[in-house]
Amino acid sequence: MKEITVEELRASRAGNGTQWQWVDVRSGNEYAAGHLPGAANIPLEQIEARLEDVSASEPVVLICKSGTRARSAGGVLKLCRENVMMLNGGTEAWAKAGLPLVLNRATRWSLERQVRLAAGLLVFAGTALAVIVNSNWIYLAGFVGLGLTFAGLTDICAMGALLAKMPWNRARACALPAANHENATETTVAGAIARR
Repeated sequence: MKEITVEELRASRAGNGTQWQWVDVRSGNEYAAGHLPGAANIPLEQIEARLEDVSASEPVVLICKSGTRARSAGGVLKLCRENVMMLNGGTEAWAKAGLPLVLNRATRWSLERQVRLAAGLLVFAGTALAVIVNSNWIYLAGFVGLGLTFAGLTDICAMGALLAKMPWNRARACALPAANHENATETTVAGAIARR
């Protein structure tokens, strides 16, 4: 698959009038944590189901963190789209070049990354405690492994659901301007009166 550099991609946005579609194939949480301005989010696992969201007429640039998932998505798209390329170095290369990213300040780490960290720490702790304290602690590592296997087979991750409820993953409320807030209150009150 053809690769495009950060410099070429930046020039394409400024340049020749040709329209390009930028598609970020990372997870929704990774996308929210920082993505190229104007890039649409179609996670890798949804590419086949969302082919209609990928332009058939414009050049398509696939973007991920460093290039691996973009290359996988390109393998799927090359069967049905002609002008598909990937950003060499991905979002990391874009950020290293000092170019702007759209950031959601409420989420700093993707939920997937948090699950990997928590699972790794639990497995390490269970193994260390089994060696140092009591061999029964090995069951903690086994339990985590079983949970990860279940999550992989069913796409239901209890640890991810639990981590999503943690305070650092909650969306932060933004303050509405006073006029909008008053209008929203009036609308809510009017709706409540109308329902009576």
